[in-house]
Amino acid sequence: MFDKPRDILYKLARSKNIWERRTAIVSTAYFIKQGDIDDTYKIAEILLNDEEDLIHKATGWMLRAAGDVDRQRLLGFLDKHAALMPRTALRYAMEHFDKEQREPYLGMKKVK
Repeated sequence: MFDKPRDILYKLARSKNIWERRTAIVSTAYFIKQGDIDDTYKIAEILLNDEEDLIHKATGWMLRAAGDVDRQRLLGFLDKHAALMPRTALRYAMEHFDKEQREPYLGMKKVK
């Protein structure tokens, strides 16, 4: 899909089926390896309010991988969304951060 339209991923990200939503975000792994991280962030935004823990894990994992390509872009995403992100997704996304980098984002997290 790298050189093809990616509309199907956005359709899958909005699906009622957990496995289709998970497929949407995990499918961006190849793009990330190619240095193309735009779709990862766009799909992650779609999935931010997902109720399923497996989606939180996959989203955090792909955000972390995208952050390995461009740390500043990940920091910008977290600046904007950390307070509302599911804790699991946030922790996975920050797994490569040191404690001093993680603490401000964890402090932004609103407790339900």
